[in-house]
Amino acid sequence: MKNNMKIIPLLCAVITSVALAREQPNIILIVADDLGYGDTGVYGSDIKTPNVDRLAASGVRAIDAHAASGVCTPSRYAMITGQYYYGNWNGELLVEPERGTIATVLKDNGYKTGYFGKWHLGWGQNTEGRKYRADIDWNTTLPAGVLESGFDYFFGTPFSHNESPMLFVRNRDVIGLEADDPISVIGPKDPGGAPHGKSFGGEKAHAARPTDRIDLVVVDEMVEWIKENKDDPFFATFCLVAPHVPLAVAKEFQGKSNAGVYGDYIMQMDDCIGQVLDTLDELDLTDDTLIIFTSDNGAVLHQHAVSLGHHGNGVLLGQKTDAWEGGHRVPFIASWPGQIPEGETTDSLISLIDLCKTVWAAAKITEWPATAATSSVNQLPALLNPKGESVRDGVYALGTSGYIVREGEWVYIPRQGSGGLTLPANNHWTPVLYTLGFDNSDYDENLELKPDAPETQLYNLTEDLSQSKNVIRDHPEKAEMLQQKYAQFMKSMSQEYTQKLQRRKLKQD
Repeated sequence: MKNNMKIIPLLCAVITSVALAREQPNIILIVADDLGYGDTGVYGSDIKTPNVDRLAASGVRAIDAHAASGVCTPSRYAMITGQYYYGNWNGELLVEPERGTIATVLKDNGYKTGYFGKWHLGWGQNTEGRKYRADIDWNTTLPAGVLESGFDYFFGTPFSHNESPMLFVRNRDVIGLEADDPISVIGPKDPGGAPHGKSFGGEKAHAARPTDRIDLVVVDEMVEWIKENKDDPFFATFCLVAPHVPLAVAKEFQGKSNAGVYGDYIMQMDDCIGQVLDTLDELDLTDDTLIIFTSDNGAVLHQHAVSLGHHGNGVLLGQKTDAWEGGHRVPFIASWPGQIPEGETTDSLISLIDLCKTVWAAAKITEWPATAATSSVNQLPALLNPKGESVRDGVYALGTSGYIVREGEWVYIPRQGSGGLTLPANNHWTPVLYTLGFDNSDYDENLELKPDAPETQLYNLTEDLSQSKNVIRDHPEKAEMLQQKYAQFMKSMSQEYTQKLQRRKLKQD
């Protein structure tokens, strides 16, 4: 009898612990690399993506979600920090952990945190004379990076998978490194350098990261981490390298799609997502897990895929790098069984900069550093009630030539062209638009800017989602109001960057 009396309180404690864990859901953020708005089945593609479609069937799909940038590093910075990006990057760690990141706040509130896949947010400090990643010593423990940004564990690639050094890193150590075969890296401006640097030595370290199997190796590591942390609430970020170039497809996925190697790569990506979903099912964690799936920016319009009838960004004008919608409108799916409705669609305006406060709200976290995620808003109400009103009135997004302003149905671009590499004509980024047959009123049939084209652009996305007609001359008052909003935003960004530089200088001194 005495033994039973001891068991009952213990059992109650276990039950209470499980109940508390379920109050804080596991959170998994899955980010594809350069996956377009029209690249998956549920968004209208003929490429088979059963696991992305399965995720959408169990949750809410957004049709007006936007990355904070048309290229990966500023976009990822915004996701991690809840802040817009401004300034220059020299390969240093961009994230300021002392301000609070999506992961540090979750970690401070009892979550295990893991990061898997592509990092691409830098390492170490930006010191005078630094030559990008070439100045990092890859033969010893790496400087500040993923772990200092709030993650307990890291396994993945230090930059993009087409950038040197092409290695796997676990926490702060290069996988497969041998003392008698050191790694050296030269920068893009060094003699013999490549656009993203070039690495030498480290034969086994480089061989440990097979280009065609990066995501497949990473997902195995992530699955094991989930199993090890299944008894605690966890936050796992899975940043795939697909379908970013090089389009390196594992043998078992080659020739599987109707969109060439690009489609095959997306199917390989989808299989990796399926492995995560299957693991949650096997561990009976699906109902206790919030999953958000998205992309860091729009798709690159690969000519071979377009020639086979596939348009990665659907009806959207432009592609990766651009300020046009194709550069930053992205797929976005959220699933949380029993909480988020199944199989619904929302037209609420969403920015990936909102991830911080959205997942904190899901985790019932109400306090964080005052300087953290100041540009983020909580989108959980829009996900729980997809037919309700939009939480946001507007967003900003960055092309490679600067920011744009979105407010309601209107988008203002304070310059001519795509705001990226598509137009004005830029080598291989441009010709595909001829094949697609897109029209834009500022350009003639040869994609030459018309002599009388306005200096800036304004589009009504409700009436003209493909941005075929620049209506800025028809709505001067709307354009003026958005121009003022843009100027105020850029002033605040400049002030914030100045303060950041001052903090960095004080830290170095």
